[in-house]
Amino acid sequence: MKPPALVIGSGFGGLAAAVRLQARGYDVTLLEALEQPGGRASVFRDQGFTYDAGPTILTAPFLLDELFALSGKKTSDYLRIVPCHPFYRIVWHDGVSFEYTGQQADMEAQVRRIAPDDLEGYRKFVGETHAIFQRAFIELADQPFSHFTDMLRVAPDLIRLRSDRSVWQMACRHVKNQRIREVLSFHPLLVGGNPFQSSSIYAMIHYLEREWGVHFAMGGTGALVQALVKLLQDLGGKLRLNSPVEELLVENGVAAGVRLRSGEILRANVVVSNADVSNFYQKRVSPPHRRKWTDARLRRMRYSMSLFLIYFGTNRTYPELAHHTIWLGPRYKGLLDDIFHHRILADDFSLYLHAPTRTDPSLAPPGHECFYVLSPVPHRGAPGDRIDWNKVKEQYADRILATLEKSLIPDLRKHLVSKLLFTPLDFENRLDAHVGSAFQFEPVLTQSAWFRPHNVSEDVKGFYLCGAGTHPGAGVPGVLSSAKLLDRVIPAPGAPR
Repeated sequence: MKPPALVIGSGFGGLAAAVRLQARGYDVTLLEALEQPGGRASVFRDQGFTYDAGPTILTAPFLLDELFALSGKKTSDYLRIVPCHPFYRIVWHDGVSFEYTGQQADMEAQVRRIAPDDLEGYRKFVGETHAIFQRAFIELADQPFSHFTDMLRVAPDLIRLRSDRSVWQMACRHVKNQRIREVLSFHPLLVGGNPFQSSSIYAMIHYLEREWGVHFAMGGTGALVQALVKLLQDLGGKLRLNSPVEELLVENGVAAGVRLRSGEILRANVVVSNADVSNFYQKRVSPPHRRKWTDARLRRMRYSMSLFLIYFGTNRTYPELAHHTIWLGPRYKGLLDDIFHHRILADDFSLYLHAPTRTDPSLAPPGHECFYVLSPVPHRGAPGDRIDWNKVKEQYADRILATLEKSLIPDLRKHLVSKLLFTPLDFENRLDAHVGSAFQFEPVLTQSAWFRPHNVSEDVKGFYLCGAGTHPGAGVPGVLSSAKLLDRVIPAPGAPR
């Protein structure tokens, strides 16, 4: 018989971990607390509109290809993934725009149009991101950092690559124009980081996108979730919905299974958590079994910002829009200070607009358009918890919609026929995210690699972690890589634990 394994949480990290364990010979049960799989990548439906909760930016598709290849299949056997062009349209509040693509000639033309004196600096920036990408992603993203010696081994590279600098400092070193600096530094926000604090290591995202492009799964990211569920089931794995875990069972210091909220006991040789790391340790692992990841230590960690999202549909289309638009408000550093340091809800905002029906019209009724827009906002740790989201959410949504109507989507509110809101309270309550953080731990150097909670639990033998809260971090490539590296640390079926 195959030895049993449990995976907790069916986000992309948990799905990938379950597929890999099943392919290696374990009998996997994937446990999901919600009524549908996907976690942060779940789906909302309203009046014929299909809304991807997120994430919507798909890069490094070869990591998905590897999963399907484990069963001798191709990704195309399960779903269709298409490239996005441009990757993003960056639009400033005064109407100036930048078409962000993966083509060097196109990018240089955009830089030349806005800041011709920064052209050579841009080329040097690309060269530096390539070096970081080669070491940090290609060589290290799927390598475990379970021991301090693992960190010592890469310390010379971190010093050589100047990882002590922020992404913003790296951009400023190469270019002088404020707009170009913003274009080259926004990427940490995609994984929950502040460009003024996130290590320059995270500038590798710029080159990662150049290398493999930005893609979209037809049918939405929900279709990708369903494809991975089907792959798991085709391999013989099981998915159980509405099955929240109440406690990790530990016997003699070793993970022995879980107790569900219903009281049911499930035993296993291997337990993997794709849940929010901080909340799982604090709520599901008894304090006597946690020498390192105590409540006090987890409270001292720095958490990423949260998000405010509006999912909305219109009864007309807007063919002039790009699939992905980043709209930058009048303040850059000041707004980020309000979000990450002061943790107040500022009067202004910057926005990410996702218009999936630009690529896949089937996500909305004929002649309609499907969107979501997100605004980075403070997480709910004090003083951010002073924001009464139930009181302010409708007013804040109206301000965002009015801004979109003025800048990107004419007559938006006149054509609005569907609207759903998702606040930091929903991250906290529906997704069990600690302090409503959208990306778990803030990606700064002192919370990266060995300094993050390890993929191999330091507290409980036979317990493993994947997903945004572990190495290498948030984002689809990050969580898929976190599942991939588990192949290196989880023993083969039948091997001693």
